[in-house]
Amino acid sequence: MTTSPFDPNRVLLTGENPFIRLSETDDGPVTTEASLWRILLSPGGPGHVLFLHSELTDDEVRVYSDNIAMTRWLQATVQGSLSAAFGDRSLPVVEAEFAHRGDVRSFWTETVTTPYEDISLTWYDLGEPLLLHTQPNAAPERPYGVNTLFLPATGARLTLDGVQAAGRPWPRERDGRAFSTCALAFSESWTEAR
Repeated sequence: MTTSPFDPNRVLLTGENPFIRLSETDDGPVTTEASLWRILLSPGGPGHVLFLHSELTDDEVRVYSDNIAMTRWLQATVQGSLSAAFGDRSLPVVEAEFAHRGDVRSFWTETVTTPYEDISLTWYDLGEPLLLHTQPNAAPERPYGVNTLFLPATGARLTLDGVQAAGRPWPRERDGRAFSTCALAFSESWTEAR
């Protein structure tokens, strides 16, 4: 019997989704949460979006993007399933420009620029790459599957107009492997059952 090497599910998007979750203590509340997407393929087209909730935003959720149609689609699907706060499609979207630089052997920085704000997200002290593959509906609250390469970061920072967010990353474990509350997520593809 021959097994196909192709995933049987429908591909929804492919791109990147690095994230930062900072807190003052290991078991304390998250003081900054950022989810950045660089999407190459989706029903809403390609583009970038940053979802940000932080003490630097006065504890308000902010959304920055260069493709509002893609952002709204992402909120209605994958991002909405990951975070109800970031999935709120009534949130205003701030037009922004996105860039990145670095080398994953040492650090990676993403910048988000608007006429009124400059945001910088940096990951460093990167750990061993981990390849994750889950199927759609593997968990009741997760209707989507994902294939992604994680690079956990034990160092990360986020700044808004030069002011650094409080808190830091904390080590975690996933299936016996070293992980973190902050990670780069590259080659990320999300799927749904056909």
